[in-house]
Amino acid sequence: MSQPTPFTVAVVGATGVVGRTMLQVLGERAFPTGELRLLASGRSAGRTVQVGSRSIEIGEALPEAFDGVEIALFSAGADISRVLAPQAVARGATVIDNSSAWRMDPNVPLVVSQVNPDDLASHEGIVANPNCSTMQLAPVLMALRDSVGIERVIVDTYQSVSGTGADAVAELEGQIRAHVAGEAKQASVYPHPIAFNALPEIDVFLDNGYTKEEWKVVTESRKILHLPDLRISCTAVRVPVFVSHSEAVHVETREPVTPERARRLFGAVSGVVVKDDPAGHEYPLASDAAGRDEVFVGRVRQDPSIANGRGLAFWVVSDNLRKGAATNAIELAEALVERGWVRARSRREAVEAPA
Repeated sequence: MSQPTPFTVAVVGATGVVGRTMLQVLGERAFPTGELRLLASGRSAGRTVQVGSRSIEIGEALPEAFDGVEIALFSAGADISRVLAPQAVARGATVIDNSSAWRMDPNVPLVVSQVNPDDLASHEGIVANPNCSTMQLAPVLMALRDSVGIERVIVDTYQSVSGTGADAVAELEGQIRAHVAGEAKQASVYPHPIAFNALPEIDVFLDNGYTKEEWKVVTESRKILHLPDLRISCTAVRVPVFVSHSEAVHVETREPVTPERARRLFGAVSGVVVKDDPAGHEYPLASDAAGRDEVFVGRVRQDPSIANGRGLAFWVVSDNLRKGAATNAIELAEALVERGWVRARSRREAVEAPA
């Protein structure tokens, strides 16, 4: 099978932790990239970034910067995406956006690569990358949905500081140093010190008492799994971990399912690894998942609070910067390329096709 002609790719937010991870994953997966445009705010424009053997100057993220771009990977926040993503689309680009700006737009597909890739067919220029916590949950819920059905989901997340960005990582490091030195821990990114703590507050509080992060898990899971009436609740907690999110999940299924069968179902999903040997102290750890693209599942057990063998409890861990953000975005780009759904390329090929 012939390799596709290299694509002109833009990375918006190239100086952020997810943007840098996107550049890393593009290289690791040998995505067919020709021209690579790194875009960021005006204060970062003019700096150079080493990408493999190339030194690339960062440009300012302005509408005209997308002229000729075929695939644009956005990780620069919802406000920027709302303004610039339509501008990029107007210039012919297909946008894969990592912010919350477009996820719940009914005209924008919200896609986890191994769960609902066929939804990409309906894109009109913008594809939404899910929230990192939703991302790692969706593949394991899909396995249950497709085999025994799902009635209800309760998920509690334990989320790393890298999900907030580089400033949060630096704040945790600074608070650890302050603790060792016997000094007061200063907090500015979070409302309280995160070191040696757990904060049940991620994003802003909504009128219903949930945080925006928790409600993302609820609404995005329903959309990705095509279960608009799914009964699901979430409590999101920030913990002093640098990379990888962990989740305690309780599921009420429609049909009985044993832990043994559930492990087989989870393990059959592409990109999901079952690590479950409690006697040997083997279960998914945030530190082990960091730097990996898989979703790890363990501690699979029956939930005795649900009758007739229809309850499961398990633990899910994944690197929030990779599968939770950058890697899934690149996997979506790969799927668009493979299926010929990159707008600019497919239009040009249609024009150039012989009569």
